[in-house]
Amino acid sequence: MSSFVTEVLINSGKLEKENLSSKISKLSRKIDDTKAEVSCMLNKRYNDLLPRLEVSEELLVQVDEVSTEMDTLKKHMETQVQPNINDAAAEYTKLKQQLERNALLISLLGHLREFHYAMEKANKSLLEKEYVDAANELERARTCMESLKAWKDTELPLINALRSELIMQRENLVYHLGEEWKQLVIWKLPPLKEPENVAFLLKVELCLSHNSAKESVLQALAIQRDLPCKINLFSQVLLKYMLKPLILHPSLSVSVKKQQGEVVVLTFNKRKGCHEEHTTPSQVYREVLKVLKTLHENLDVAIGDKMLSTILGEQIWEELSRCIIHECLLHSIPTKSSQLEKYNTVIKETEEFEKALVEMKFLQKESTNLLKYARDVNCHFANKKSLDVIVVARKLMLAQMHSTVKITPESKLRLPKLPTPDKLPRVKQEVPSEQASPDNLPRVKQESPSVEISPMPTTENESQLSPWTMCLPPCRISESVQNLMELALNTLEEAIKSSPQCASQLFFTVRNMFEFFYDVVPTYHKENFLKFPHLAAIQHNNCMYLAHHFLTLGHYFRPHLPQPFNEGLFTFVDMVPAFRKLGAQCFLNQMNIQKGEMLERLSSAHNFCNLDDADNNKAAGKAVRQVIHQLKQLGTVWQDVLPPTIYCKAIGTLLDTAIMEIIAKIMMLEDISSEDGEHLHVLCQRIIEEGPLLFVPLTDDDKNKKYQEEVPLYVKKWNALKELDILLLANLLEIVDRWADSKGPLALEFTSKEVKSLIRALFQNTDRRAVAMTKIK
Repeated sequence: MSSFVTEVLINSGKLEKENLSSKISKLSRKIDDTKAEVSCMLNKRYNDLLPRLEVSEELLVQVDEVSTEMDTLKKHMETQVQPNINDAAAEYTKLKQQLERNALLISLLGHLREFHYAMEKANKSLLEKEYVDAANELERARTCMESLKAWKDTELPLINALRSELIMQRENLVYHLGEEWKQLVIWKLPPLKEPENVAFLLKVELCLSHNSAKESVLQALAIQRDLPCKINLFSQVLLKYMLKPLILHPSLSVSVKKQQGEVVVLTFNKRKGCHEEHTTPSQVYREVLKVLKTLHENLDVAIGDKMLSTILGEQIWEELSRCIIHECLLHSIPTKSSQLEKYNTVIKETEEFEKALVEMKFLQKESTNLLKYARDVNCHFANKKSLDVIVVARKLMLAQMHSTVKITPESKLRLPKLPTPDKLPRVKQEVPSEQASPDNLPRVKQESPSVEISPMPTTENESQLSPWTMCLPPCRISESVQNLMELALNTLEEAIKSSPQCASQLFFTVRNMFEFFYDVVPTYHKENFLKFPHLAAIQHNNCMYLAHHFLTLGHYFRPHLPQPFNEGLFTFVDMVPAFRKLGAQCFLNQMNIQKGEMLERLSSAHNFCNLDDADNNKAAGKAVRQVIHQLKQLGTVWQDVLPPTIYCKAIGTLLDTAIMEIIAKIMMLEDISSEDGEHLHVLCQRIIEEGPLLFVPLTDDDKNKKYQEEVPLYVKKWNALKELDILLLANLLEIVDRWADSKGPLALEFTSKEVKSLIRALFQNTDRRAVAMTKIK
């Protein structure tokens, strides 16, 4: 039986076309043969051309007939065959499209059938609590639904109905899985209205049920992509109410109990007699492992290519390790370098903790950030030590400065015992601390260390310095500054016992601490330094005390520091000028304030003129009394605080300012009556009598006599005041005698112009005055 294609080709003229083509081919071959024969005959028998001309003409006629027949056949083919071919092609295309549409419809019906079977099996499996099969079937139904969505040519209401059916069936499965999950993991939390303290945490319970269907439930949740959400929520609650409390509260421990029905309950217990501020790493590791091991034993199943422990570990590890580091390991870092060796126990415990987590699949690898932090103890020790030092230093700098300690040349500096560098000859000699190092801190219980020094050759009649040459003079400093220096010494002692990295960091911490003092103290206590002369004097001493120790502090520790700190480039000498200037400027500001107050009081004396008037005389006397009283008050607060020489210079400068102001005002008077002269003499005498009594830098009055006898050394205008006091009551002859041709004591204090001006004010214009004036030159 002929095929459908054959019939179509026959009907379309395909076979007829083939017959015509065959006939044309035969005719063509006949023409070619004829042409060849004619050519051959022409070549061979040219001479016989004419006799055979008739034959050739007949052949040519035959050729023309064949060509005509060929043209006729071509025209016939174009008019008859070509339309049939186009119709056949169109029909073929139509049939092909129909075939493809039928194939797509068959595929669609197959997906519908598979969807139907998957939904039936899922429903059946769910009834039988075969959750994994139900989840797989729903996943297969979802795949079929995705294939149905890809059919773009139509939007059947049937597809929307199937989609709704799939959603309802999936929600049904999720509901059942959620109920099963609630049976596996049960949290019992107190009302959230209660504060989350230890009492609150003691009511927290975690119940784990050893259900035989747990593996099926967990795998079905994973297939439905709901497991990550469940694990995420569980991990957050686990961290907040179970793991973090074990890290934050040293008094808590976890208890694991088994109840009937294979239920495991985790609760908190309160440790008795626990007064620790922070949990120890060993306690944290022990309690956390107890919780995680219980979870591993009761919940761990394979989820695809991972274990449930691995998924849970990925959720909690980052936050858990961060909490352990900041709330436990950070506080376990030693505060002394001698304790660093014992910290190896913590490092080993951390290694074992992570190893246990790897074995339970909570971690994929060892050496995480937790272990790295524990192993980096030297760096953390330096950071913690530096931070602690800065914190303590800051408290000392911001503390009140009224509490002071006495510094004397006999005060000793507590220096750590350091080994003598090998390059020095070991000649052991006991040296007082103030000679071994020119530092003078208050006495402490620990004595100065023995210092091994090389013997120095001596020559006959060689001059020797006093043992107190490089010592601070007696004064008072703030107790906080004394503690600050002790802190610096302790930190440098830790530096030389630590690793090179720690040593460098601690060395710069000490420098930063003093730079912090330089910036903070003058700013924080600025108002007090300006308001209270006592504090300004203490700040002056504090700065001079620190600058004094900077001279030798670095040199004492330098040979024992690692390179490059032991090469002489790293000391504290560069800070000496800045601290000296800081202390001097603070005291100078207070001196300027005192000068201003004193000049203001003297301004109320009406320029010391017309003292025969009762009011003017009273005002002048009051001004002088106030100045002396002000200086006495300063002497009281500065006595036993400032070094004696600084005290005398300060009181002398202020007294000299007052005397200069008084002398200047008297010298400006144009007319001084005898009564005025007597009143001025009384005022000058009061200053001359009470001035030396201001120089009492020591509490022992007998030791102050030498300072009172040396008043002219500290008050530049003291002798000028005494000379002026003499002139106020002297006659012309006595004035000329004290001038003594510019060689007398009067000429040492006043110029000729000043003396002449004073003579004009004291004496009337007479011949005797004129003669005296000629001798003052």
